[in-house]
Amino acid sequence: MKKITKQTYLDWYKDMLFWRKFEDKLASVYIQQKVRGFLHLYNGQEAILAGALHAMDLSKDKMITAYRNHVQPIGMGEDPKKVMAELYGKVTGTSKGMGGSMHIFSKEFGFYGGHGIVGGQIPLGAGLAFGDKYKGSDAVTLTCFGDGAARQGSLHEAFNMAMLWKLPVIFIVENNGYAMGTSVERTANHTDIWKLGLGYEMPCGPVDAMNPIKVAEAIDEAIQRARRGDGPTFLEMKTYRYRGHSMSDAQHYRTKDEVEEYKKIDPITQVLDIIKENNYATEDEIAAIVKDVKDRVNECEKFAEDSPYPEVQQMYDMVYEQEDYPFIS
Repeated sequence: MKKITKQTYLDWYKDMLFWRKFEDKLASVYIQQKVRGFLHLYNGQEAILAGALHAMDLSKDKMITAYRNHVQPIGMGEDPKKVMAELYGKVTGTSKGMGGSMHIFSKEFGFYGGHGIVGGQIPLGAGLAFGDKYKGSDAVTLTCFGDGAARQGSLHEAFNMAMLWKLPVIFIVENNGYAMGTSVERTANHTDIWKLGLGYEMPCGPVDAMNPIKVAEAIDEAIQRARRGDGPTFLEMKTYRYRGHSMSDAQHYRTKDEVEEYKKIDPITQVLDIIKENNYATEDEIAAIVKDVKDRVNECEKFAEDSPYPEVQQMYDMVYEQEDYPFIS
């Protein structure tokens, strides 16, 4: 694995703080009804993405996930201004305003969505990996989903074929404890989701996903296995989300004290503590990072606010390839 250096910690802090503040801004404008529909935020789970990106080769590796999907394409290289514009439904967005919050997509940067069907991306991720193997590429696909999606039948079908064909895919369940609002303990007679891999003799295990170092180490090992042609891995990222399942979630299923307990092991705080303990940055330098993050988020907001909405005609242009389609008046 690439060495974790002083610069790694500084980059992790800067990136995770930006992702957090970017989504805090989304929460703010959502309340103002500038972002419509559903909004699922990643607050608390940032170490998964930070660790994954450290282990990945972004020139060829891919990622696919569910609808908690705003910061992943940013981490993989997409312009955050375009991501925010997409959430606003503006023509300057990643899908010209036609996808919205749950369907961020950036093929250019290897990010394949953003999927609203629960568990729908699991076989799609296996399919991406199949394509790479078929074409002789040693690229690896990270397929992420929530603990609720782990109860889908499509998972078992994808696991079976991935092992049978030794596909270069890493299945990652981001277990934040509650699916939509039901605890893991109430959805199955087992709480160690990673053990689902045992039935397919798939290498699997749990990961402390509040720590980007642990995440990077686990994913690096899985990537190396996939590149060797040894097939898939199933990792259970044990994490926690500070906000509700979506912005409309009243969170009656947990206490405020529970949330505060998990904030004591916040991944951003953990990284900042290491930076301070090792004198990787002065207080002034840390303050400069915070200011830069705030300025960049404000730039994204201004870009989205100032961008135009798509013309109505765009809807037809993106659905119908045939220009003279006879059933449109």
